[in-house]
Amino acid sequence: MSGLGTAVPPRILKQIDAAELSGNFCAADSRQARALRMLYGRSGVETRNTVVLESDQGTLKERVPFYPAANGPKDRGPTTGERMAWYETEAPPLAEAAARQALENASTPVDAITHLVTVSCTGFFSPGLDAVLINELGLPRTVHRTHVGFMGCHGALNGLRVAGSQAEEAEARILLCAVELCSLHFAYGWDPEMMVANTLFADGAAAVVGVPARNSENPTWSVRAQGAFLMPLSGDAMSWRIGDHGFRMTLSAAVPELIRTNLGGWLRDWLKGQGFGLNDIGSWAVHPGGPRILEAVADALSLEAKVLD
Repeated sequence: MSGLGTAVPPRILKQIDAAELSGNFCAADSRQARALRMLYGRSGVETRNTVVLESDQGTLKERVPFYPAANGPKDRGPTTGERMAWYETEAPPLAEAAARQALENASTPVDAITHLVTVSCTGFFSPGLDAVLINELGLPRTVHRTHVGFMGCHGALNGLRVAGSQAEEAEARILLCAVELCSLHFAYGWDPEMMVANTLFADGAAAVVGVPARNSENPTWSVRAQGAFLMPLSGDAMSWRIGDHGFRMTLSAAVPELIRTNLGGWLRDWLKGQGFGLNDIGSWAVHPGGPRILEAVADALSLEAKVLD
């Protein structure tokens, strides 16, 4: 990896405001509103960068007009079409900003990029992000393009795997860009699993310029190996489906126990195949799907909690 870049929306939604916002379209009474505030307070999240916050001034209703209060128990909020229109407006600038930063931090010139990998699971349009980046960054119009779509939280890791395969070509120069706008899919109504998803995820983009390891230019990190394991009996534990009013995520309470049961044995064996043990790992990056997920990972790998701070 010869250059890294990130970008987030400029405005920040405090979690206390997110709880109030959610209460306007999830809670039917004061009891449910109190339960929501407790749920948001336990999330471990304090603030989130989001594209739906249109102003820093005024009431919450004025600052987040995209999500009006529910007008009845059957109201499910903006349609999927309305959410995708917002995605098409807001995703390209973030992707472009992250990609520009990655290119600036690399010594690879723009016209040397041979492969472009884009990643997103929170929106679609076509011509897509790949066409936007070619036009806005001035990438070669002959660049090889691959989109990794709808693969959820591990999409960017699959993007890295695609980029790694492309780096087998000695002259390959790869730009990988991932962008997600999770705040476009806040779910209306009282559904505990979807409300958990409402509490956690935010918006942003990340990009990397990659080159074959043998030709590394200005290296920062290198991808040595990747592995994957589909946990048994996990098909209903997490889901991400297209609905009439946004993409709908479910996150079962069974996920932490699935991690405790399955992660340790698989990862120890996988690391052994790479010539390592758990004690050889100096630092960890774990996708934080909430505090209980991090606790389960720490338990499964016998890590001190502070290692995942």
